[in-house]
Amino acid sequence: MSGGTLRIVLGDQLSHHISSLKDINPEKDTIWMCEVWEEATYVRHHKKKIAFLFSAMRHFAEELSAKGYKVHYTKLDDADNAGSFYGEVQRAIKLLNPDRIVVTAPGEYRVLQGMQVWQKDFSVPVDILDDDRFYATADEFSKWASGRKQLRMEYFYREMRKKHRVLMTPGGMPEGGQWNYDSENRKPPSGDMFMSQPMFFKPDAITKEVMALVANRFAEHFGDLEPFHLAVTAEDAEKALIHFIEERLCHFGDYQDAMLQGQPFMYHSYISFYINCGLLDPRQAVARAEAAYHAGKAPLNAVEGFIRQIIGWREYVRGIYWLKMPSYAKENALKAKRKLPWFYWSGETDMNCMKQCIQETRAHAYAHHIQRLMVLGNFALLAGIHPDEVNEWYLVVYADAYEWVEMPNVTGMVLYADGGLLASKPYAASGSYINRMSDYCQGCRYKVNKKTGADACPFNYLYWDFLLRNKDVLKNNPRLAMIYRTAEKMSQAQLLDMRRDAAAFLEQQEG
Repeated sequence: MSGGTLRIVLGDQLSHHISSLKDINPEKDTIWMCEVWEEATYVRHHKKKIAFLFSAMRHFAEELSAKGYKVHYTKLDDADNAGSFYGEVQRAIKLLNPDRIVVTAPGEYRVLQGMQVWQKDFSVPVDILDDDRFYATADEFSKWASGRKQLRMEYFYREMRKKHRVLMTPGGMPEGGQWNYDSENRKPPSGDMFMSQPMFFKPDAITKEVMALVANRFAEHFGDLEPFHLAVTAEDAEKALIHFIEERLCHFGDYQDAMLQGQPFMYHSYISFYINCGLLDPRQAVARAEAAYHAGKAPLNAVEGFIRQIIGWREYVRGIYWLKMPSYAKENALKAKRKLPWFYWSGETDMNCMKQCIQETRAHAYAHHIQRLMVLGNFALLAGIHPDEVNEWYLVVYADAYEWVEMPNVTGMVLYADGGLLASKPYAASGSYINRMSDYCQGCRYKVNKKTGADACPFNYLYWDFLLRNKDVLKNNPRLAMIYRTAEKMSQAQLLDMRRDAAAFLEQQEG
């Protein structure tokens, strides 16, 4: 067999409309998909993440075959598996002798670098096509960013709304007269709130086979493999989206920042896995949410908040990633240097908020955005943990994490390691924020109302230690001026106590 086009489909490109498949010739072309050890282990991904992607890939390959396409699929434990993208493409060329290779651009810089040598190394023409599942191309974002002193998401988001006519009136104004309703989306939770669960799915034969593989080959990786209830097909992913729109979206806005013990999902959509791997088109999610608003089934603050996460934050962080890589991976503006405490893996800590969020992450390969930012990320920021350590942890533990979306959120939003390129201020907070937005403090051995001492909430003294430690870098930030004025009114004894307690606590975490 020879000739035709070899079409490579990656594990996060599971869309029938992906650019690499758009002009496919079913008679001549071959679609090549592979599970490779290199990608499953370059960081030790959560077991549930590996199982989800391998199962979704296998289901997608079956769908392609059912449509009449020639599909070559390599399973992880196949005897001839080369173990890497490079090796698998090399093997495919020897087997099929294609006229050319077509692939959609990957989401990670290191993978793109690997692809860019294929044409030279294999002496076969290689077309790397734009990933058109996004609202904005990398070039479009670069043009938007050019010449701007500040690259604020809010202004990019407005451009996306206008360009794609999302939540806009016929007269070209934002629905409701405002662009952003975030101020209405900060209601604290109450313990008697009723929340329907996201839609769960039972593993089928393919998923069970993959789970057995993961249990055998990745036993030492982080996280719980079971119970497994993620959708692994586009059909089921759409059902999960519809369930969210009909059952949960109406309350998402009010309580999107709220946290409750034993409620890992709250009113969040729980569909980021599906969008980021291609099972759901982001336009599909946006269109359904907007339709719910126009039908009177969901309020504007909920719909706008949900849509902003997709065409605002998701597009914006991807733009930042491709604009600033590879140097962005080395950013460390606050010169953080501590190691990640072991309890991020074990969940064994007396801080109940951290314990709850880590345990839920272990169980579900998921935590909602406020848990990731204002609990898990907030501690990493206050403690001064090195960005490399934090970036690797987030990439390992979440099933929706790919470097293009994970790194800007962690380096820029969580750690302020890019010096304010992405966020206008560090998202640092004391225990009072967590107490206001959750019930975690009620079950904690530490006292959230105490600033210093053995039973004081560590977030309290770590917060002030962070501000004092980084004063030279942060003191001129206008959004922190009032906080630094407050610090100036504190007694030297109080400040010394907080710094002493912070140092002792952090030293204990290293022991």
